[in-house]
Amino acid sequence: MKIYELFSKRQKQIRGETPDVYQYEIIPPELRAQVVHIWRDVLEESDRRGFLNPNDAAYKAYQDIHDKLCREYGMFTLGEDIGILGEDIGIFEKVCNFLLEEEDTEKVIDVIEFSFFYIDKVFRNNPNTYLRPKISPDEAINELNYRFREHGVGYQYESGQIIKIDSQFTHSEVIKPALIMLSDPMYKGANEEFLKAHEHYRKGRYKECLNECLKTFESSLKIICQKNNWSYSEKDSANRLIAIVFDNGLIPPLMQSHFSALKTTLESGLPTVRNRNSGHGQGPEIVNVPEYVAGYALHLAASNIHFLVKADEDMDKTNYQ
Repeated sequence: MKIYELFSKRQKQIRGETPDVYQYEIIPPELRAQVVHIWRDVLEESDRRGFLNPNDAAYKAYQDIHDKLCREYGMFTLGEDIGILGEDIGIFEKVCNFLLEEEDTEKVIDVIEFSFFYIDKVFRNNPNTYLRPKISPDEAINELNYRFREHGVGYQYESGQIIKIDSQFTHSEVIKPALIMLSDPMYKGANEEFLKAHEHYRKGRYKECLNECLKTFESSLKIICQKNNWSYSEKDSANRLIAIVFDNGLIPPLMQSHFSALKTTLESGLPTVRNRNSGHGQGPEIVNVPEYVAGYALHLAASNIHFLVKADEDMDKTNYQ
């Protein structure tokens, strides 16, 4: 869907009033309203009070979103069934009201994440079930991510989840390529661990984020070893696995000298960050992992995975030739 750069927006850009640093604590009301507009475009129009035919797929979609959120929150309804004027409230309006009025930012992200997961997976696989869609799932996701950036909110929908990002450049050049690579069914386990790392990062669980980053890295190394029939043990540490892929020529001999420091970087980077901060128990003092350390671990894991998978792909091409 085309995004219109209104005069007022252009003037704000000229005056330098647009956000250039991401924040994560507030989901602006304008962004929430834009999410509702996307819902209505991709699923189906409801009437003015949010009523849909119970037999329509859109009604079932909003009902499913409503019921699953209620189940996870331990609630029976996201809001009152009767409005302030005594009128009935439709399921579409109940979900919208929750999105628009909820004060807990994480719950607002929950609604956005699950609704776009529904659009991405359920709607995409049953396109003929829904009436009058104005935009495709990809257009809906692209607009959502644009709206996040527009409002300076540091989240983005990727691979079925809302993930936290520090900068658009880093996300586009480092995180997203790793997510694309891990979407291959062969890397299913590593992908799940990487998405868990992002979830922990978004929710401020930085020690858990470090653990999942290292699990992702180690899982990727094991998958490469298994794929190439290189002997390894499930109990092997990251350092041992790194040695195995180097010994088996994952890096071409002619490039070994050029990457003489790479093995040291891989060995001392992510494993060390994890081990020193969260990997061996807290001891007598509580270990507090700063956000920037968790962010560094995420980016380092993504960079390492991208490098190793690309090296493995290049080895396949070389062997095939």
